[in-house]
Amino acid sequence: MTTTKKWYAVYTRPRWEKKVTHSLTTKKIESYCPLNMVQKQWSDRKKIILEPLFNSYVFVFAESKEFTAIKQSDGVINFVHWLGNPAVIREEEIDAIRNFLLEYKNVKLEKGDVNISAHVRIASGPLMDVQGKVIEIGQKTVKVYLPTLGYQMVARIEKSNIELLKGNAVTHTLAS
Repeated sequence: MTTTKKWYAVYTRPRWEKKVTHSLTTKKIESYCPLNMVQKQWSDRKKIILEPLFNSYVFVFAESKEFTAIKQSDGVINFVHWLGNPAVIREEEIDAIRNFLLEYKNVKLEKGDVNISAHVRIASGPLMDVQGKVIEIGQKTVKVYLPTLGYQMVARIEKSNIELLKGNAVTHTLAS
């Protein structure tokens, strides 16, 4: 039995990401709201809180027949569209987000135009064997581009864990 379910992004009312996820779950629609562990500082204390990684976005794993129920959920504004259709998010990107958030805390998102340079493969860690385009490599910082969403996730990854690729062949490993 093949499934026609795919991952999509829905745009939500501001600060409704968790409520939308809960609402979709009660409708038996699989959803994913990536939560980021962030340390907040108040005048008298510090506290670790979970806040949505993507403001006003929730991912849903659904078939087209579920679209109406999703759009009628409280807090859902609409599907994110690409070329006039709901944008399909590749499962590899959802998995990369999940693995990224398991490994790294206090992740920051940057929105912007991307100059694509080297094609790389992650050699170890939670994103092992994921290939992509390097946006920038600092001393220990690598920016990973998620093309469907147009966001970059920023985390500290050892350069020794990044391999440059030429076509499909590994040319060499960057030294630390």
